[in-house]
Amino acid sequence: MTPTPDECAARSRVVAALLEAIATGTTVKLPDFDRSLSAPGQTALHRVGIEPNPFGATLGPFRYQFEGEEDLLHLIVARLDGAELSHEEGRSVAAFVLDGVAPGFVWAKPGTVTQHFYLGHDVLVGAVRP
Repeated sequence: MTPTPDECAARSRVVAALLEAIATGTTVKLPDFDRSLSAPGQTALHRVGIEPNPFGATLGPFRYQFEGEEDLLHLIVARLDGAELSHEEGRSVAAFVLDGVAPGFVWAKPGTVTQHFYLGHDVLVGAVRP
């Protein structure tokens, strides 16, 4: 997967928003679910992060979205079309978004419609490349 300049710029904006939220102690929340953006039969899980927000963007056919609490970040990866994706596809997106973070610091929870990755705020702050 070769990111476009726009995808790289979007990733940089997401990382900057995350680092700012961490520095100010702001909780990284999912955007409010907008049912009007979903197709019939789809749930929030299928369309998580489709609403414009500072903590998510796209990479090729994938969408990624962060949310978190005081000390833990959660990265969600899904396909734009809502179809299933492999864990390897999710890991590829996570590697792009978390560039600089050692894979050993990222805990993964495989799924079928979404792939989930978890890491500590301090890991992101100390390692991610803007």
